[in-house]
Amino acid sequence: MLSIYLNNVVFWAYHGLYKEEKITGNEFEVNLRVDYNASRPASFQSIHDTINYVALFKIVQHRMEKATPLLEAIALDIATDILSEFAMAERVIISIKKLNPPIPDFKGSVSVSFEMDRNHFNQAS
Repeated sequence: MLSIYLNNVVFWAYHGLYKEEKITGNEFEVNLRVDYNASRPASFQSIHDTINYVALFKIVQHRMEKATPLLEAIALDIATDILSEFAMAERVIISIKKLNPPIPDFKGSVSVSFEMDRNHFNQAS
C-alpha cells in the first residue's frame, strides 16, 4: 500500500452557514491522503503507475470553489470524487480546516476529518 499526500493546501472560499461567511469568505486548509495499491509497484516509470497528485489537487480545488454550508459535505464529495476517478485508490482521508471561524471571542480554527474506503464507497454507490 502506498500513499499520496497533499499537505497544508490553502484556499480562500465562501463556505459556511452564516451570511457574512458567504460575503467575506474565509481561509481554509486542506490535508489529503490517498492510499492505493499500485499496479506495478516495482517500476514507477510512468504517471499511470501511480495517482497523479496534480489531478488530486484539481479535484480538491474544483470542489473548494463551490460554496457550501457544511465542511462535512465538502469532505464527503471530495472523497467520493477521488474514489470514482481513481480505480486504484483504496482509501481517502481528508481534513478541512476553517482557519478563522466567525465565533465571538474565539481564537483558533475548526475542522472536520473524514475517511472513506473503497468498500464503503462501493456499498454507497
